[in-house]
Amino acid sequence: MRRRRRLGEVELNLAAMLDMAFQLLTFFILTFRPAPIEGQLSLNLPPPVPITNVQPEQAVDSGNGGGFSTNSLVLTIRANGDGDVTSVGLGPGRAFVGPANAYNLHELDRLLRGLFGIQHTPYDQVLIRVAPDLRYEELMKIIDVCARQKLPDGTRLQKISFSELPEPGAKQ
Repeated sequence: MRRRRRLGEVELNLAAMLDMAFQLLTFFILTFRPAPIEGQLSLNLPPPVPITNVQPEQAVDSGNGGGFSTNSLVLTIRANGDGDVTSVGLGPGRAFVGPANAYNLHELDRLLRGLFGIQHTPYDQVLIRVAPDLRYEELMKIIDVCARQKLPDGTRLQKISFSELPEPGAKQ
């Protein structure tokens, strides 16, 4: 004769397990200390180089076989009270009047390609003169157009400098 032994069913106490899970969760939340966010970025920037001869209409022959000294093509960006572009001047003339929309930026790109595409162009850098109240987003649109330009030898334009326009009515 065989005996059958009947085992009782095991019941798990879920309340105790939930208590333990919440205690562990609370412990980890209260003891978590994230690392402080770094406030400074270590950047390797090129050394500052003074801009020479910022007058675009004067090309100075350096006497080294027809090469020119450093000349800057001056872009002047004016802004309204909201920080939007109102006009961009190119040297002594105007590149466009109005906002920095796709059409005006395309016109600026076309003008710059024409200037930098000339074989013996005296320009090898762009000096952007910026209104003090211009928004950064608007400035970046102009910088993007300038950074796409190629010099006559096929290399990209890498020298872009900035200066701030004086406040209207301020003495220089």
